[in-house]
Amino acid sequence: MGNLVMTSLNPRVCLVMCAVATSALLLTSCTSDDGKDKAGHSSPSSAPSTSATASGPSETKVTEQAQAALAAVQSGKFFASGAERVTDGVHTETILSEGKNYKLNLVCIGSGSAQLSFTPASTGSKATIPCDQALVQQRITGHGSVRINVDGAKGATGVIAWQVDAV
Repeated sequence: MGNLVMTSLNPRVCLVMCAVATSALLLTSCTSDDGKDKAGHSSPSSAPSTSATASGPSETKVTEQAQAALAAVQSGKFFASGAERVTDGVHTETILSEGKNYKLNLVCIGSGSAQLSFTPASTGSKATIPCDQALVQQRITGHGSVRINVDGAKGATGVIAWQVDAV
């Protein structure tokens, strides 16, 4: 699969994930009920649902876990990131410097898998992203405007977190 790397999360990464999730929880608890922080600034709304299901953790918790996993493996200078429901997919467009190298890190937590693709296709390789908490890394090359697409397979659920680092 070329330069695609997949690893399972080890206990050290899980510890870092817990620390980052705790920090995020503490930061979000500093807002009032009207969505404004103590200085009166509006805080961004959270897209993921906060309700837990009988079968698993809340979507917010899963999102925090995925983002924490990425934070633990930053592979260069941060460039862009996000998190989406697997059912919604990732469809983001960014401007990457022509000929420069970047690393795309992805973590999908849930069930099933998702398909990664790029436009232009020469940016990186197509890949299957398992929703089993494995970290998937891929080197990509800037071509000006680049579209990153990650589409969940039929029946896939969970959250996909992604991050692009300049290397």
